[in-house]
Amino acid sequence: MPQPTRVGLLFGGQSAEHEVSLRSARSVARVLRANDHYALVPIGITKSGHWRQGADVAALLDEASDARIVPEASDGPGRPLPAVEMLADVDLAFPMLHGPRGEDGTVQGMLELAGIPFVGAGVAASALAMDKVLFKDVMRAHGFPITAHRTVPRRRWLVASETVLAELEEALTYPMFVKPANMGSSVGITRCETRASLRDGLMEAGQYDRKIVVERAVPHVREIEVSVLGNDEPAASVPGEVEASRAFYDYAAKYLDEGEQSSQLHIPAPLSEEQAGRIRAMALDVYRAIDCAGMARVDFLMNDETGEIFVSEVNTIPGFTAISLYPRLWEATDLPFAQLIQRLIELAFERFGDR
Repeated sequence: MPQPTRVGLLFGGQSAEHEVSLRSARSVARVLRANDHYALVPIGITKSGHWRQGADVAALLDEASDARIVPEASDGPGRPLPAVEMLADVDLAFPMLHGPRGEDGTVQGMLELAGIPFVGAGVAASALAMDKVLFKDVMRAHGFPITAHRTVPRRRWLVASETVLAELEEALTYPMFVKPANMGSSVGITRCETRASLRDGLMEAGQYDRKIVVERAVPHVREIEVSVLGNDEPAASVPGEVEASRAFYDYAAKYLDEGEQSSQLHIPAPLSEEQAGRIRAMALDVYRAIDCAGMARVDFLMNDETGEIFVSEVNTIPGFTAISLYPRLWEATDLPFAQLIQRLIELAFERFGDR
């Protein structure tokens, strides 16, 4: 009987999305534990960047666990990166890390150097998708429609705030969205309708990154998302639509609001056949444009009055929680969650063989 594939599940991490990572990892762990073809090897990364293994780390992935972070080791600060030796006994790594120092190519680069197959995009695509400024530059170069925006270096904002505010008001119109250039799960994002709120938004985003992106809001907006799966021949799911419980789909609307207060997901999105086909085709083109692999969720903004469609962003490690859109869209496209995990692992080995 063949030995099970030892899957190193990486979770936690140093970003503001640490808690979301734990929730995603629990969903993946449930599938791996239920399949005799896989042996789960949990590897938790603390908020200070230390890698941990052991029974207490494995217990964090139990469905009944209410832990929200990977705790530091009780017998000391733990072992800092590099921690390649923790991956010595795995056949494949499954990074379920959201945000900087996990989804941005840093961990992927370490895995490349260690010669370990891993699920998801490579270094370049991961880094490019995480950096909203560089991503928009590439989208523009390929001719994809993007929203009007400006980039504000944090240092310039701190030393010339009034000048920056005046420049933004001249270049863009309210409402605006202010975002850290490198972050996900809507962390640090503010919707601004006045100069006062724009000032607050820039201060908020500046806490998370040295580059700040300010975008003009799309009027009559609808948020459409497509799950993409594959390497050289990717496939696109049916589109889904997010109806946010708040002014926009922020962190609270994604993960905290419950019951009648929760955001609504429409799967499939109520679109015409032509619109759905156009969005799915564009999602695949965007995926290929950044040389993505394994998986990604491609997000769009649509003006419901004019029908204009704008590329918003790509998430190379989308959420895998019970309410996350990426796996739910594949379920609606006849690929159940357990089969999705299996397919991602197959794609990882395929990509490793190609490289």
